[in-house]
This record gives sequence, C-alpha cells and structure tokens, in this order.
Amino acid sequence: MSDLPPARRSVLRGAALAGAAGLGLTACSVGGGTSTGPDKPVDLGAADAVPVGGVKYYRDEFLLVSRPSTDEYKALWSRCTHQNCPLEKIEGKVGICPCHGSRFDVTSGKVLHGPADRPLSKVPVKVVGGKLIAGPDRKA
Repeated sequence: MSDLPPARRSVLRGAALAGAAGLGLTACSVGGGTSTGPDKPVDLGAADAVPVGGVKYYRDEFLLVSRPSTDEYKALWSRCTHQNCPLEKIEGKVGICPCHGSRFDVTSGKVLHGPADRPLSKVPVKVVGGKLIAGPDRKA
C-alpha cells in the first residue's frame, strides 16, 4: 500500500459523486410537513369541492382527499413511502410517483406497484364550517 495521498482527480471524482447523491436525495424529499403528513392543520377550502365517490388532489399541500359518501372524507399524504417523492400524476384512482414508478390507490393508500412497500399515510380530516381541515388537531 502506498503512503502517497490520493490523486487530485480521485478526490474530485469522489466529491462530485457525493454531491450528485445528495442532490438525488434532496429531489426526493422536497416540500413541507413530515414524511407522514402535514405538521399543522391545513385549510383545504370548501368541502363540496370533493365530489361524492371521487378524489381531489391538493397538490400544493401534498394531500389527496376522497369522499366515499356524502358525510365521509378520507385524506392521504401524497408523498411516496419509498423515498418521499410527491405523487405527480393521478390517473383515475391511481397515484403515480415520478421518481421510481410506485403506484397507489388514492382512495385507500394501498400500494399497487412498487418499489414502495408501505401504503400512503392517512391524515386526519374533518369538516368545520363547510371547510375541509386536514392534519393534526391543534387544540389551544
């Protein structure tokens, strides 16, 4: 084994690879909240914006809200459980992760296609004064 320091090219190559790896992780973990949901209550607006039997994607808040019946709402955190990438596209009732192709049922959160192996996280949601409020309940 040599006592010589590593060649400058080797050091620069290692630094470049480490930087690129860091950028990849950052791209998969952008946005607010935690990896399982918003860290404070979020006002999503009118509850009637979610159709009965349908789903509405609140992209800026990383939330999917379904409405199985007139008085029932369910919310899911729309960040992939594989590497926390936000779902990019909703096709019917399937949410698609752009990073590695995981697919989820947007009404239940169930994984339909990996590499994700855990369902989307459920987020508490309720109607207050005709508005949907999602996230942890913050009582004073």
